[in-house]
Amino acid sequence: MLQNCRRDGSLVWLKENAQVMRDADGRTLYYEGTVEDISAEHAAREEARLSAEQARAAEGEARLSAEQARAAEEQARAAEEQARAAEGEARMAAADAHRAQAEAQAAAERLREALEGTVTAMGALTEIRDPHTAGHERRVTMLAVAIARRLGMGDDSLTALRLAGQVHDIGKISVPAEILNKPGALSEMEFELVKQHPRLAYAILNTVSFEWPVALIVLQHHERRDGSGYPHGIAGDEILPEARVLAVADVVESMASHRPYRPALGMDAALAEIESGRGTLYDADVVDACLAVVRKDGFELPG
Repeated sequence: MLQNCRRDGSLVWLKENAQVMRDADGRTLYYEGTVEDISAEHAAREEARLSAEQARAAEGEARLSAEQARAAEEQARAAEEQARAAEGEARMAAADAHRAQAEAQAAAERLREALEGTVTAMGALTEIRDPHTAGHERRVTMLAVAIARRLGMGDDSLTALRLAGQVHDIGKISVPAEILNKPGALSEMEFELVKQHPRLAYAILNTVSFEWPVALIVLQHHERRDGSGYPHGIAGDEILPEARVLAVADVVESMASHRPYRPALGMDAALAEIESGRGTLYDADVVDACLAVVRKDGFELPG
């Protein structure tokens, strides 16, 4: 088989068949042969060869794809196992977190109960020494909480006010009973002694680890918006919002209720006092809330 070139320049595949013609004595007479164009046959064989190679290549690619598919399947199974393991760990972590949260809430509730018990014990101590002061603290607490609710204060502020109100006059245990119950005006020295009770209350309450600023609220409940109060003479926004509420509730209850040294002046006189000091002595919003609690909501101080 040989390749030849046509006149037009194209290639052609040829197949030669030749034989030697001899006489009786074996001498060569001539050569005889044929030339056959096998280009089509050659092309078919070449195409078959290429197809076979492509088939082998496709088979190799198929094997590779199959191996890759198996590898991907293995990776998928491994990923699924990891996902299941991670899900299990997440569930365990969530359960642990939930359990820890529940334990923390329970501990916080126990601490809150313990703190409230401490406040109750302090109030009982005050009541033993001065029953009037204890009743005053309870009534002030009720009014202060009602005012705070009217103002839309949050639960933390309500709790802080409830605790602070119950012991806001605990510092008076250092003031002689004859001064607390003295009829008529106090001397300058006696009044200075009374004015120290927020400091002593703060010193007592600050030893307790309250979650709320109870000691500071009590310390500031005699401060006034214009700075004329005591013990530090602070003013305006220097005074805690809860202390501003407690200050108004304290004044209203003190004037409206009976005192050992004078009869009750009545709720009207008490409200007139805070109205006259609205925005100067007392926080305007707190005064408005107190007026609404009494006049619109019908709040009454218990006997």
